[in-house]
Amino acid sequence: MARDLTKRYGYGQVEPNHLSGIVTGQIYAQLPAADGITQLENGQFAKYDYAHGNVNTAADTDGEYMLVYNEEKLYDERYQSHKDFVYKVGDFTDGKLYPRLIKTNVGDIMTTNTFAEASSNDQQITMPELAAGNYLTVNANGFLAKAETKPNAGMVWQVVKVYTMPDGTPGVKVQRIQ
Repeated sequence: MARDLTKRYGYGQVEPNHLSGIVTGQIYAQLPAADGITQLENGQFAKYDYAHGNVNTAADTDGEYMLVYNEEKLYDERYQSHKDFVYKVGDFTDGKLYPRLIKTNVGDIMTTNTFAEASSNDQQITMPELAAGNYLTVNANGFLAKAETKPNAGMVWQVVKVYTMPDGTPGVKVQRIQ
């Protein structure tokens, strides 16, 4: 039976085609997530709020949105599946969540399927209808969402190709243009 290409299975994934922050060392991973944030998926966005000592997805937090990319190291390639990976509060001994954020810059390219809302590993998320040329911005919960027109300010990503993730699930290749 063919897989439904309008659904995402499992947690959000990121394939870092060209993320300059990884090479330049613009990686932030010292602050805990703000109270109320119980999980962060790869491909979600959050702000590094150093003044308040936390990471927050709220739009009214000062700072620039950065990409949540909590890279995992699984040395047995048979078990390498990013869709089964998420940071949750219960994963840390002190009950706080310490995400890894990567600054993105204009020109960065990634393939992702993280849109709209948080999920669980057994949940199916309906993918938004996207086409090459669509603009994406970060919504109030830190997820990429389709914008009807190109915003004049803030971070903007553009869909360059409707694609699939390495595991065959639906995704899109996007480039940061603003």
